Amino acid sequence: MAHPESYRPRTGDIPTDPGVYRFIDEDDRVIYVGKAKSLRNRLLNYFQDPALLHARTRQMVFTAARVEWVVVGSEIEALTLEYAWIKEFAPRFNVMYRDDKSYPYLAITMSEKYPRVTVTRNAHRRGNRYYGPYTKVWAVRESLDQLLRVFPIRSCTAGVFRNAERAGRPCLLGYIDKCSAPCVGRVSEDEHRDIAKRMVRFLDGSGEELIREKKREMAQAAAEQDYERAAKLRDDVLALETVAERNTVVFDSDVDADVFGLVFDELEASVQVFFIRGGRIRGQRGWVTTIEDEDAAGLVNQLLLQVYGHFSQTPGQRTKQRARSVDDVDHTAATSMPREIWVPEIPTDKATLSTWLTELRGGKVTIRQPKRGPKATLMETVHTNAEQALRRHKLARAGDITERSQALEELREGLGLERAPLRIEGYDISHTQGTNQVGSMVVFEDGLAKKSDYRHFIVRGPDGEGARDDTAAMDEVLRRRLKRLEETESVADASEDHESGPVEPGSRPRFAYRPDLIVVDGGLPQVNAAQKVIDELGADVMVIGLAKRLEEIWLPGEQFPIILSRSSPALRLLQHLRDESHRFAITFHRKKRSKAMTRSALDEIAGLGPAKQTALLKHFKSVARIKAATVADLQDVPGIGPAMATTIHDHFSRKSEEKLAP
Repeated sequence: MAHPESYRPRTGDIPTDPGVYRFIDEDDRVIYVGKAKSLRNRLLNYFQDPALLHARTRQMVFTAARVEWVVVGSEIEALTLEYAWIKEFAPRFNVMYRDDKSYPYLAITMSEKYPRVTVTRNAHRRGNRYYGPYTKVWAVRESLDQLLRVFPIRSCTAGVFRNAERAGRPCLLGYIDKCSAPCVGRVSEDEHRDIAKRMVRFLDGSGEELIREKKREMAQAAAEQDYERAAKLRDDVLALETVAERNTVVFDSDVDADVFGLVFDELEASVQVFFIRGGRIRGQRGWVTTIEDEDAAGLVNQLLLQVYGHFSQTPGQRTKQRARSVDDVDHTAATSMPREIWVPEIPTDKATLSTWLTELRGGKVTIRQPKRGPKATLMETVHTNAEQALRRHKLARAGDITERSQALEELREGLGLERAPLRIEGYDISHTQGTNQVGSMVVFEDGLAKKSDYRHFIVRGPDGEGARDDTAAMDEVLRRRLKRLEETESVADASEDHESGPVEPGSRPRFAYRPDLIVVDGGLPQVNAAQKVIDELGADVMVIGLAKRLEEIWLPGEQFPIILSRSSPALRLLQHLRDESHRFAITFHRKKRSKAMTRSALDEIAGLGPAKQTALLKHFKSVARIKAATVADLQDVPGIGPAMATTIHDHFSRKSEEKLAP
């Protein structure tokens, strides 16, 4: 029995996204499945003081040996997946769900003379259409209520229908227009079946075409001032949009596919696969491995070879294994080869792979790359899980004190340093075609990221319009950082010589601490430029460059780079530092670019602050109308006096004249 602290994940490793988690014991049995709107908030509750836990929860966390999770797109997806896995694994601690009940389905009885829509848990009958499963009865009934507003087919039992026929009077749903009342001849058999077919077409697809049609009809009715009809169409659109919010983890019952997500960098790749059988997720696996210099297509090619290669030695697993889901749907077992394989990139040898897989399965196997729709949405979910897995792997490796010590020692030996570089700073530049140039500085101390010491730089250049290239931008960033270091060290030295005594511990700015090593993103030109700055400022700091393509380490003035093993802890550390500096730079750049793109033309007017801009836009509704306004019109805005009105009018008049000038 393991103590929860022995397998507790790092807080930063747990995503804040919605998802489903599984506690697994030492025998690899799933003992508990749960969902969460925020995985981090939920999982941390299990690792508090055991004395504060419920007795059964305490027993569960001490029985478990590890915890795993899967990120999904929404809480509804998490709910559906939770139910599926509870029934799939029958976890011993999910007592409230350990029953034999099936899921509720929305059924349309197309096999009957007058098709009926109903909620059912019964076995599926040939000729009828079934949609679901739904995780809650109230969810399917809400969907049904919305659908009947638009598709008023019968929902009554056969007995109620016959009674209405004999009486010649419809039921309540007929009177409130939620049934077309074929029982009393309001619509013919063919007309009623046509309504049912339209409902089927809507549920089979996304419903976007019908929604667009309803919106066009609504706009036309409003234009004709037929507001009653427009209001009804508006309600129909809202009802259809509510039902059309499809769950990305639920497909048609005949969908059998393995869905792959792949995330990789120069050294490692993370793979996640979801097993879709009978339209539902029946399982999930993941791997993290080292890679060579391959592109995405080549990696997918190797992945499929290794994942499905064992079927050539186990012919009994090829295709005919069957399983029965909790919703009584027969489907291909998750351990068998599926009919479809969804990949993030088409492999380099698709034709040969397809032929090989088809022979192994004994039936056609299709390799495809979904681009849009629910399948593409699920691909994004699998991709997110692969990203999370790679990040957790890197953080776990970085948290290994043995590996960190080995990495720092390798850097000391490889670079010829007197001692291990305990403080390493990484720099990167980000911009869009020379605009919105920014720089980043990230700090690693003792092999771990120290985010409190990260810094951003806005690159201004000699004329305030930015640097001419990345080398000049890096020159500016390093000069500003090292000048600050020189200034603060001078102040500190003066303070220590002063008769009042030395500087109090912790009083020095974090920005002032001297790095043992500076790492820039790039090859020899970038390294030489950085070394020039260091020499001019007299800073005693070693600088290296990490070239991205081949992961080469460049030293200033050296003709050849240092090549480390791709499995070297030192190279992994440098790569992590480089990637983190790139992430930090590009995040700030995107923020700055977004801010620049959303700047209004009103920002160019001197003395016109945010409050007056808001007042102007509230009054005139757009900048175009402000430009066309007279001085008198501008003065009608609260807070805009004669002087400011004249300034605004003259500003836009001058701009207009500049545009018209040849």
